[in-house]
Amino acid sequence: MEYETACRLQEDLAAARVQEAIGDTLLLVQHPSVITVGRGGGWQDILAPAALLQGEGVRVLPTDRGGRATYHGPGQLVAYPILKLPDDDLHAYLWRLEEVVIRVLAGYGLTAGREEAHPGVWLSGSKIAAIGLAVRQGITRHGLALNVAPNMAHFRLLVPCGIAEHGVTSMAHELGRAVELEAVSRQFVAAFGQVFDCQVIWADSETLPLNGARGDTPDEEEDRGGQPRWLWRRVSPESEAAVARMADLLDGLALHTVCQEARCPNLAECFGRGTATFLILGDQCTRGCRFCAISHGRPAPPDPNEPQRVAEAAARLGLRHAVLTSVTRDDLSDGGAGHFAAAVQALRSRLPGVTVEVLIPDLGGSETALRAILDAQPDVLNHNVETVPRLYRTVRPGADYRRSLALLARAKALRPAVVTKSGLMLGLGERTAEVIQALHDLRGVGCDLLTLGQYLQPTEHQLPVARYVSPDEFTAYGEKARAMGFRGVASGPLVRSSHRAEALWAAALSSSAF
Repeated sequence: MEYETACRLQEDLAAARVQEAIGDTLLLVQHPSVITVGRGGGWQDILAPAALLQGEGVRVLPTDRGGRATYHGPGQLVAYPILKLPDDDLHAYLWRLEEVVIRVLAGYGLTAGREEAHPGVWLSGSKIAAIGLAVRQGITRHGLALNVAPNMAHFRLLVPCGIAEHGVTSMAHELGRAVELEAVSRQFVAAFGQVFDCQVIWADSETLPLNGARGDTPDEEEDRGGQPRWLWRRVSPESEAAVARMADLLDGLALHTVCQEARCPNLAECFGRGTATFLILGDQCTRGCRFCAISHGRPAPPDPNEPQRVAEAAARLGLRHAVLTSVTRDDLSDGGAGHFAAAVQALRSRLPGVTVEVLIPDLGGSETALRAILDAQPDVLNHNVETVPRLYRTVRPGADYRRSLALLARAKALRPAVVTKSGLMLGLGERTAEVIQALHDLRGVGCDLLTLGQYLQPTEHQLPVARYVSPDEFTAYGEKARAMGFRGVASGPLVRSSHRAEALWAAALSSSAF
C-alpha cells in the first residue's frame, strides 16, 4: 500500500473511532520504498542526492508522526494501531508496542531489548524496529516498522531516525535465512493481543465500516468524482447570492477576474467576502500552460480605460488590499508592464491608503518592464514558479524556472523594500525532494511570502491530477517553509496565489523582518 494511501486510511479510521463507529483497529501493511520525515525534522539526515533516490525508486515524504527520518520498503512489516490511547499514557503505550516486537523476536530465538535514550527495539546494538507515533483526540495513529527482510542497502541512503552511532539490522540478517513476512505478521497479531489484552479479529481493509464516519452519504461521495473529502465545501444560499452580485458588478464594469476565468475553487468564499483578484489585459493568454483554464489565443489591444474601471470596482467593494494579475502578453513589447503600472496608480488615486499586490507574468525576462512595475510602488510583487523544474516542459511550455527565479531576485535588487511572493501547485507529479529544493531556491532569491496549494484539473482539456496531497503533508511543507525563513506561508489543499492575500500580507507586516 502506498504510504499516502495508508495515511488517508488512518485518518478515516481515526475519525470513525472518535465517533465510536468502529472499535480499535490494527493495520498491517507493506509500503513501496519511501523515506518519511517526522515532526522532529531529519531532512538533513537524508544522505543521498535526489538523482540517486530517483534511481533507487525511493520517494521522500513529510509526515505528522513524531521522530525523524526513517525508511519503509518491501520486506518490512509496518503496523498502524488506531486505538483509544490506553489509560491516556503515551509512554506506557510506547512500551507496549516495543514489548510486542520483543516477544515476536523471542519466538524466533532473537533476544532484543530497549535503548533508554532511543524509542524502538534493538538487537546487539542495532535497531531492528523503529517507532513513530501521533495522537489526536485521544486516538493513536502511525506506529512501528519491523525489519523482517527489507533491502538493507536502502538504509544507507539516510541516517535512520537521526542516530548515526548505531546501525540497522533485520530478522533475515540476524537469522541468516529467509523469513516469511506473512508468518511474522501472524506472530505479531498474536503478541499484540497478549500485550494489549484484547481479542483480535482478522479482516480485509475493504470491509471496514467507514461510510458515514465523517457525515458523508454514499451519494455525496460518488458525486465528488473521486476527489477526497477535504477538497469539498458546501456553498450557502447567501454565498450564491453574493456571487451573483459580484458577477453583476464585474459585468457592469466590463471587468474580468482570475477567480472566474481560472475556475478557482474558492470563488464562492471570496466573492461572498466581497473580494476578488482583477484580471487585467483581457482574457486571452498568449501562452498555453497546461494547468490553466484561461483561454489561449490572440488578445485584443490593451484597453486604456481598464485601470480606472478596476479602481472603481475596488472602491465600490471597499477593498483595503487589492490584487491585480493578468494573462501573459508576449505580444506586447513591455509584456503589459505599463498597464500594470497604470492600474496600480489608478487604485492609489481612487483609494488612498489601499495596499496593492501584483501577480505578474515573467515579462519575458525584461528588466526594463519589471522596473516599470516596481516604479509604481506595489506593496507586494508576486510571481509564481508554479511547479518544480523537471515538470516545466510538460506543465509550463514557454516558461523557464530560472527566469522566474531571476525575476524575483531582480525585484529585490531593484527595490529591496518590496515584499516578494511566489507559489507552487502540488499534485502534478512532483517529488518531495524537488518541492523542498524549490523552497530553498525561493528563499535563496529572498522570497518573503509563499503559497502552496493542490492542483485541480479545471476542465478535461488540462493536465489530470497526478496525486491528491493530504492536509497533513501541506502542514508539514508549511512548517518546513517557515523554518527556512519565509515570513508568511499559506499551505493547504485549497490555498491559491491570492486567496486571503490581505491576511498573508498582514502576517508579513507583523514580522520583524519588515
